[in-house]
Amino acid sequence: MPRALIVAHGQPGAPGPQQAAIEALAARIPLPGVTIRGATLAMPGALDGADDAMLVYPLFMAAGWFTRSELPRRLALAGAPKARILPPFGADAGLPALARRLLSQASAAQGWALDETHVLLAAHGSGRSRAPAEAARKMAADLAPLTVTCGFIEEPPRLAEAARALPARALCLPLFATSAGHVTDDLPQALAEAGFRGITLPAIGLAPEVPAMIAASIKAALTERP
Repeated sequence: MPRALIVAHGQPGAPGPQQAAIEALAARIPLPGVTIRGATLAMPGALDGADDAMLVYPLFMAAGWFTRSELPRRLALAGAPKARILPPFGADAGLPALARRLLSQASAAQGWALDETHVLLAAHGSGRSRAPAEAARKMAADLAPLTVTCGFIEEPPRLAEAARALPARALCLPLFATSAGHVTDDLPQALAEAGFRGITLPAIGLAPEVPAMIAASIKAALTERP
C-alpha cells in the first residue's frame, strides 16, 4: 500500500498540540488506499519510521530553507535519505483561488464589496531565505486587482508597520499552514500594536478545502511514479 507523510514545522516549545493537529489532518485526507500519517519537525521521534518509499508532503508555505535543506537532513537522520519530497503546500497552484474564495466569503459576511476592501497578507518572512517573502508577494500579485499589503513576522515590513495605517474595511489573511505560535501569539500582538481595526481570518492552512488539495497532490505524485 502506498504511504505518505505530511510534515509541518510544529511548535518547538510545546510540540504536543501541533503534533496532534497534524495527525488529525492526516486522518482527514480523502485518499483511500494510501496510508497517510502526520509529523512535525518539532516533535522528537515523529519522523521515526520514515523510509525511502514514502512520499513526503511539506505543509510549509514556501520552498525555502526548511523544504530544501532541513527537511531532507531530518529525513536522512530518520533513515529515509531518498524519500521523495513533494512541492510544499504554499506552491499549490490552487492556493490563490482558495485565498480569493476565503476573502470573498469574509467580505460578503461583513457586507463589504471585496474590490473595495483592503487585504493584509500576514506571512512569516525569514532572515535566512528569500523564499517565504517571495511566496507572499507572489500571492499578492495573484490576487490583483485587489488592494493588497504584505506584512511579515521576521523581516521588514513588519506586520505591525504594514497594518498600522490600514482602513477599518480590511481583511487580514494569515499565510500560515498551521495555527502555531506565530498565528496564535505573534500575529494578534502585532495587529493590536498597530491598532488594526479590520477582520482577521483563520490561517489559510486551516481552510476546509485543504485536505482535498493535499490528497490531489499526493494522488498526482503516485500517478507520476514509474
